[in-house]
Amino acid sequence: MSANPRGRGRGRGGRKQGGHDEAEHPDERWMASYMDMITVLMCMFLVLFAMSTVDQQKYIQLKNSLATGFGEVRSQKVDTASGTVVTKDQVEDGSGYSVDKSQADHSSASSGEENSNAEAGAATTATADPTNTAVPTTATKADVAAAKRELDDLRAIESAIKANLAKSGQTSNVQFTVDARGLTVRLVGSETYFTTNSADLSDQAKRIMDAIAPVLRTSSHDVSVEGHADQRNSTAPYATNWELSAARATGVLRDLVERGGMPADHIQSVGFGSSRPLAKGGTDADLTLNRRVDIVVLSNQDQDVSALMPALAKAQDGARQG
Repeated sequence: MSANPRGRGRGRGGRKQGGHDEAEHPDERWMASYMDMITVLMCMFLVLFAMSTVDQQKYIQLKNSLATGFGEVRSQKVDTASGTVVTKDQVEDGSGYSVDKSQADHSSASSGEENSNAEAGAATTATADPTNTAVPTTATKADVAAAKRELDDLRAIESAIKANLAKSGQTSNVQFTVDARGLTVRLVGSETYFTTNSADLSDQAKRIMDAIAPVLRTSSHDVSVEGHADQRNSTAPYATNWELSAARATGVLRDLVERGGMPADHIQSVGFGSSRPLAKGGTDADLTLNRRVDIVVLSNQDQDVSALMPALAKAQDGARQG
């Protein structure tokens, strides 16, 4: 009988000792969940901090890209996107494409590297009218001076081409004009340059290209070759005026590159069909004027500076006539 009390005593002592161990070493599994929660909170705040830091240059590029895509800002580089951009004013009044030259918003390209100041200015300025002849009162002296230098550069190109044309006796059927896009060398009258419904340059056209190409090749400007047609329907082998105008523009581009040595990465071609006539009438003279190829020597300046050139060019022409 004495064994049982000792056994019970040992049993009670053992249970008491075990309870003492549990009190000294509590369950700490809750700390794993706590540390997981703290880690998640830290990651969340890191993500929030990263989202609050904006790359200003990339933001400006995105803003300009969206503005150009919606037709609010004219792009200053070769646009490789497909489709047609319709400006907001044309959508609101439902007129669609404008047939008036003063409202036509041509595509554009310019050489040189990206300039963040130019991008920021383009993002806050509406699309400039290429034929605008009023110098804005808000124009800075620096912009006016830059526009004069750019205009003098384009005028020098015009003078060099005219001199080459005079030497070869090909001064007719070539017109020159300066607007906010740059210098336009207009090849008027398709019969002079192409046979009927053909994109192959005539011998006379090649002589004219020989006078133009050397000047463009040595200039620092990008060039856009733009084909146009009159409103009459095209015949075989071209189904529409779009194909015909594009083929003729490409024919001029190929001649400038392949025979004239124009750098291929500084020139583009586009066909406008009959969507941008210079004359609205149906006379032979009107049809001849609308049937043309424009070689546009694009301005290297940003939009704010280039928009000043039409007024400065008009002032120079007025001074010469006076």
